[in-house]
Amino acid sequence: MHAQSPTSVPQPYVEHSSPAESTSDNHHGEQQGASAAYYGGDVSLLDHGQFPSTPGRLSPSHGAFSASRNRITEYENASAASPSRKKTEGPAFAVVKKARKPGDKLSPIADLPNEILTHALAHLSPQDLSAVSLVSRRFHDLVTTPHAWRTAFSRFFRGPDSLNPSDYDDEDEQLDDFRVERRAFTRVTALASWRSEYILRTRLLRSLARGKPVQPTVSPAQARLGQPPVALPIVEYNSQMFTTINHLHATFGGTALNKRPPRFVHGADDVGTAGSSDPTTEKVDSWGLGDPNTFLQFSDRFPGDALCGLGPGNVVGVPNSMDVSQPYGMVHGEGSPGGFVYYRFSEEMRGHFLTPSSGVSEPALGIPQLLPVQEAICSVWIAKSSTIPSLTDGLIGLISGSSLGVLTSYSLGPLGTRDQRFSRGEITARWVLSPGVPIIAIAIDEHYSVKRQGENRIWAVVLNALGEIFYLTKLPKRSTSDKAVRLDDESKERLAWSTGRSVYWNLAEPSRRSARPNPYSNSHVDGSYSPRSSWDGMYLSEEQIKGETREIEDYINRKPKDFQRSCLGWDMRRVLEVDFAGDDENQAGEAVFVFECGLDDDSIASAKRFARFKIADPEHKVDAETKKPQSISTTTPPGPKSSIFGGSSPPLSSTTPDLAYGLSLASVQHQESNRTTLRSTEEWRVSALSFGGLKSVQITAHAMDGSTFATLTASEDPLLNFSGQSTVSSPSMTPLSKSGSPSSSLDIPGQRARLIAVGTLMGTVLVWDARAWLPSSTDAVNTLEPVRIIHTDSPQISCIALSSLYLVSGGNDGLVQAWDVLASSAAPVKTLHSRHALKARRRLVQAQASPQGVGINLFAAGAICLDPDPTVLRGMVSVGTYLRYWSFSSSAADQYKSHKRRLRRADRGTNVANDRFANVGRGNIKGFIANEQFELERENVQQAKQAEHLAGRFGTELLGSDASEDEILAYAQMLSEEALAKDRAKEPSFPTTNDRSDRPTPVDDAEMDPEIAEAIRLSLAEDEAKRLQEQEEAEFEAYEDYQAFEEQEAAEGSNNREMSDLEFALQLSLAEEQSRLEAEADTREEFPSLSIRTKKGKGRAQ
Repeated sequence: MHAQSPTSVPQPYVEHSSPAESTSDNHHGEQQGASAAYYGGDVSLLDHGQFPSTPGRLSPSHGAFSASRNRITEYENASAASPSRKKTEGPAFAVVKKARKPGDKLSPIADLPNEILTHALAHLSPQDLSAVSLVSRRFHDLVTTPHAWRTAFSRFFRGPDSLNPSDYDDEDEQLDDFRVERRAFTRVTALASWRSEYILRTRLLRSLARGKPVQPTVSPAQARLGQPPVALPIVEYNSQMFTTINHLHATFGGTALNKRPPRFVHGADDVGTAGSSDPTTEKVDSWGLGDPNTFLQFSDRFPGDALCGLGPGNVVGVPNSMDVSQPYGMVHGEGSPGGFVYYRFSEEMRGHFLTPSSGVSEPALGIPQLLPVQEAICSVWIAKSSTIPSLTDGLIGLISGSSLGVLTSYSLGPLGTRDQRFSRGEITARWVLSPGVPIIAIAIDEHYSVKRQGENRIWAVVLNALGEIFYLTKLPKRSTSDKAVRLDDESKERLAWSTGRSVYWNLAEPSRRSARPNPYSNSHVDGSYSPRSSWDGMYLSEEQIKGETREIEDYINRKPKDFQRSCLGWDMRRVLEVDFAGDDENQAGEAVFVFECGLDDDSIASAKRFARFKIADPEHKVDAETKKPQSISTTTPPGPKSSIFGGSSPPLSSTTPDLAYGLSLASVQHQESNRTTLRSTEEWRVSALSFGGLKSVQITAHAMDGSTFATLTASEDPLLNFSGQSTVSSPSMTPLSKSGSPSSSLDIPGQRARLIAVGTLMGTVLVWDARAWLPSSTDAVNTLEPVRIIHTDSPQISCIALSSLYLVSGGNDGLVQAWDVLASSAAPVKTLHSRHALKARRRLVQAQASPQGVGINLFAAGAICLDPDPTVLRGMVSVGTYLRYWSFSSSAADQYKSHKRRLRRADRGTNVANDRFANVGRGNIKGFIANEQFELERENVQQAKQAEHLAGRFGTELLGSDASEDEILAYAQMLSEEALAKDRAKEPSFPTTNDRSDRPTPVDDAEMDPEIAEAIRLSLAEDEAKRLQEQEEAEFEAYEDYQAFEEQEAAEGSNNREMSDLEFALQLSLAEEQSRLEAEADTREEFPSLSIRTKKGKGRAQ
């Protein structure tokens, strides 16, 4: 869809060459070699044997080629015959100076086509491209449409074009076809547009490259002290394991409302140990450290025997298998004959072995005889979430696959409120899928839901040693009559076989085993046939069930060499990856990937995709087309349009079902979804994955994108199921199309793609689109080319993980690097762990060259775990026995990020605190409230202490809290009078005081001589002054004695000599003071004073 400019510049017609292009908008700027014109010049197309240029158009009118159609056809055929040809000398466009009149203010850019402007604007950065919309109305119309942003996105993120660097080198050769500007990727936000994807990806990659740590949450106490916790982008700590950790699982807490820190569980399958840790505290929990159980490998128990049923082929042995789950613990399977399944719950310090087969045989019930001595555990699985245990009512929480082709499920225990209560590790269901052929891989949909169950989607897939794929779409049910019965082990096993018959495992027909060619027909065994457990829906008789069970027992007793002799493709090193969210928008579309690693001497690496596809039955197609004549598949195509080189082009929506380039999982809707049929047929279509020309590939690691939006089906995608035509819902205010929300997956940025990657023995990483084109029919096999090939610096790839934003590769030398999956840069974005020293690498090379091999490599990266939210840059990698956790800040990707200043740390050695209300992070309102609450609590405590002090000293609380002020004053007056009375009662106790009773009765002044009266008055006054002075001196002596006693108590344990000197000095001082007072007293008696100085003694005391 073109964005028309205000000047109504005519738009060219571009012929599409693929279904993706025919159903999408015409691309602006897809022509290579276009360049922008500067102000003051015109753009002219130079004559290189092409058509003459027309002003204002990128291509001439269609009638100009009516007479030369045959010549143009011959030119196109000649171009197709010569795929590589030298470019014509000279540029395709040139800037020509134009003579302009004085005062001419017209801009030549106004005459440029939209294609050239879009191509020129695509070279701008996201910020500059957003600012260009303010230049003019025409620029605003160009920039606010998805075309400019899609072109800029495709130019910056080269994607598959990075595999051909010459395509971007204009000086080497000319492209014969238009470059496809669409990119297949998984978006990073829910309601994404090309603008938001371009801006967010560039900012997130910049944040990943910077490696800035996430500012931790500051507690109120730390905020008051001004000492926030130290933020580190990468932390590393010891896991206390004995061998290399090669299993990791985590539960990442939320980033907005839920602030729980992530929790990790890590395990090493070499010895069967597992533990858990908290990376925020860099501490390992005690869970698993005290478990004394360790396990031996097959090579230790059976030295000299070949692994994987090779060699003589008499016994099946594989390395021990393990799976870990942070909510539910760990499960370990012994890969030796007679091996057991070991399970330890997350709340148990020690695990226990699960009940093995009892060896009971009841053909009438469909129970074959399974001897535990012959059985080895080849694969295990444990639930990572509560979806499958909840949907199955606790029946399925653990699954194990044995070397006899038996699949067994166990319960996690009494979790939650369920109708059925199972013991921890109780056997619940059992099936025989491929008797005698080991089950080597198990894949379960951790995001299964009731909606997917209603759509009859696949939730379980298993793979055996012959490459056969079994899948399950129904959930097992247990009979209600046996719920409350308490059973023994054999009865539980019988009930498990009965529960397994409630569902049926289907076989993907393209993966059925192939018989080995037998030109002499001397074999009595059909190599393409294998019996398996039936289900109750077949309504078999008892005799039929008995015959089936005996046949199963016959196949179980066969040895691996028997199957290798009669069948092709025995390989127990295959690996399995399943895309449960793949969708053909017809309640199907799951894709199963099977990789043959090629690690054995006589094996070759290969990769195949088996895609489930639903189509309508042929007998119902006519009725469906009659009911809906307006469907895309039956609509009359428009008339042929002329191409830019003359002639006619095929219609945009072709109804031919067998296109050479195949169909996409998303574009199938245009052919099949509008046909309302009563019945549909299920098909499996096969695609081969190409290794991009690499030779002698050996696969050592594999992974699939586990991001949030990569695991959503089309019916669960919020962008496809968004109601309404409002463009405000787009996070960047850029609508996806003029009609509102997208109608199909092709209109979504990235086309709902999902990436899958493998690592090789040569240090190379290959990435494919897991939802790329499907073959046109079940008989055809198309080839999927890689969208990215990464050549790392590691000699081998030991582990790999990827999200919607970046890919992390780990090498056997300890080198861990992060890469952009869309190839915006050929170099790694971030190095998370550098390689080990040269000495360690030299030892590694020497061990590889030895006959014993490397064994346990403590230098290698064992496992990688990433956050499913691609906007949160955190994860963990295990390097040997150490765990390395990184958490980078992605605030630069937040368009509305805060620019508040951080809380500064106080200088070292000072007690100066910062502002009490300063905080870090985006929402410091919580810290502000906490500080206010702390201040109020402190004020309340101070007021309570003050009230208690007043109540104890003045008794203000004796009358109660409701007493009035007058009552308190009256009570205080009463207390004061009582205190005065007590003081007067104590006066006779002083020896120097004179009682009033001893004093002579005063005589009336009128009857006494005035001189005698004056002498009496002076004598009494002098006696009173002397009495007061002696009282104060006694108090001063008591205070001095008390002070000396306190000093003696405080200085206890010091030098005795110093104490003696101090006491001697005090005694001298007191004696001196006493002699001085006596001398003054004698002087006053000899020369009595004529005035009363009652304050003299008090002043001296002070």
